Amino acid sequence: MITVRIGEEERSLQAASEQWITQQIQRRRADGHSICVRVSIRRGGLDMTLTTPGCVTGGGGGRAPNANEREIFQLWNERRLNDIDFTGGNLVAFLAQLTRTFS
Repeated sequence: MITVRIGEEERSLQAASEQWITQQIQRRRADGHSICVRVSIRRGGLDMTLTTPGCVTGGGGGRAPNANEREIFQLWNERRLNDIDFTGGNLVAFLAQLTRTFS
């Protein structure tokens, strides 16, 4: 299962439409709030949570990532989700490619 959490709102990947993602991010940015997005991936041997810079986190896991996890981290970085100025489009593109690659 893959879930997307933006602020306090959480949806499954299937329910996280492009419109919902864009509206959530734009509304928070317009209100001057930091934007925290968490994508949790629990399927196909993967159990990981990725967060944008606006989230307060406790750090990563205690082991090196495996090949699939490295690929997901690389995709996250390529889509600029590790940058404070990411957009809804960056997140939508990440989720689309994640779905194509790991479905």
